[in-house]
Amino acid sequence: IILMSDELKASYRRLCMLYHPDKHRDPELKGQAERLFNLVHQAYEVLSDPQARAIYDIYGKRGLEVEGWEVVERKRTPAEIREEFERLQRERDERRLQQRTNPKGTISVGVDATDLFDHYEDDYEDMPGGGFPHIEINKMHISQSIEAPLTTTDTAILSGSLSTQNGNGGGNISLALRRVTSAKGWGELEFGAGDTHGPLFGMKIFHNLTPRCFVTAQCGMQFSSRGVRPGLSTVLARHLDKNTMGYLQWRWGAQSSMNTSIVRDTKTSHFTLALQLGIPHSFMMMSYQYKFQDEDQTKIKGSVKSGFFGTVVEYGAERKISRHSVLGATVSIGVPQGVSLKIKYVTVNAYFSLNRSFREGILDKFCGPVLFHGYDLEKQRESLASGIARKKQEAEAAVLLMQESVRRIVEAEESRMGLIILNAWYGKFVTDNSRKHERAKVIDVTVPLQCLVKDSKLILTEATKSGLPGFYDPCVGEEKSLKVLYQFRGVMHQVLSGDTEALRIPKQSHRIDTDT
Repeated sequence: IILMSDELKASYRRLCMLYHPDKHRDPELKGQAERLFNLVHQAYEVLSDPQARAIYDIYGKRGLEVEGWEVVERKRTPAEIREEFERLQRERDERRLQQRTNPKGTISVGVDATDLFDHYEDDYEDMPGGGFPHIEINKMHISQSIEAPLTTTDTAILSGSLSTQNGNGGGNISLALRRVTSAKGWGELEFGAGDTHGPLFGMKIFHNLTPRCFVTAQCGMQFSSRGVRPGLSTVLARHLDKNTMGYLQWRWGAQSSMNTSIVRDTKTSHFTLALQLGIPHSFMMMSYQYKFQDEDQTKIKGSVKSGFFGTVVEYGAERKISRHSVLGATVSIGVPQGVSLKIKYVTVNAYFSLNRSFREGILDKFCGPVLFHGYDLEKQRESLASGIARKKQEAEAAVLLMQESVRRIVEAEESRMGLIILNAWYGKFVTDNSRKHERAKVIDVTVPLQCLVKDSKLILTEATKSGLPGFYDPCVGEEKSLKVLYQFRGVMHQVLSGDTEALRIPKQSHRIDTDT
């Protein structure tokens, strides 16, 4: 531990001397040196703190940014900190796996309890069992879907459902293939079959027009015994402000309509206002949800919907009852539909609802606006690209600042026939058939490696080399290597090392045999 501390302090002093702003007169180099000097100081503060270093050794820089680090007791040992963060890591991995596969399931059961409130005439009470209200399950629906990432750009989505109502039932299954075509959009093909609607073929396209505006287009063909039923829908959406979205939707097919809606979602509330003109449904709808800022994530909500079908008023609440479970209830009062109560239980990614009808003819579901929320791929790609560009800029600045130090190191090594780095490349090396792509995959790291030479030795530990001063990752996510051609005691040497392999130069085994 003392040796590690001494090595850390020696490396810190060496980098401080290299990047100290006072050692550079050029204003541009002075500014770059000041930025790198601050980064070195931040790194030293982390590595010299046993608690912070224990977390960094496991999670890297992201581990220090994880919420909860500030509540970890400073007096804990590194082993205790590792155990705590390993537990958090397992939980994050589970959540990440669920987000990646995005499993969704619903189970709903409809109970007809009309007889409780609309009993038969007294003449029927003499019949066997006539004195007891008749309650029965008249419908049931089960659905499940899962996403399976195939490649970095392709995803398969498999879904299926089973339903029954009044003794008649059926099911269907569908497969959708989604491909991310660019940083601004994706396309999807869907194939489905079943005994309720017949074969289905559809296509959907999502595209970001601007950073604040996107459009989706969806078309499909439903095959049935009555013939082919085509359908088409488009949605144009725009961010009106940080928390407000506006949507314009046009739908053509079995139920043609035009819909305009505004959705505002904040930390404490969710508001929706929608107007739809169509056949057979035209309506106006307004809903509001208030979110309590408590541990149970309590929410109360209400909505009013009025159209050609009548008027429906809903109110309800939901609350988190355990770590992965939410319980909610909604009362619906409609004219002329009647009254219904929906009890909803959500656990993990499964959904269970019990819909109890107190009057015949309850409106089973609303034909509200379909709101497409596409993945914000553009922001993710821009964030990744900006991070790589920043690392590249820092590396190039570091190389410029190293020039004078490298010149002195080379002069000292030449005077004693020591270690001279002639050429060094870092990145992904490809075959000769594709050499035209090689320069796009590797970077020249001759100067940074020579700057690390001390007393005719170069020692690299078992860690990714992209973190070395003057280095950056030229091909994120791909396997990388370090190729070095160097001279020692006037003899040529060459070595190829893996990205995370330890490397010690010079070595006799690296010597190039010139006698053959």
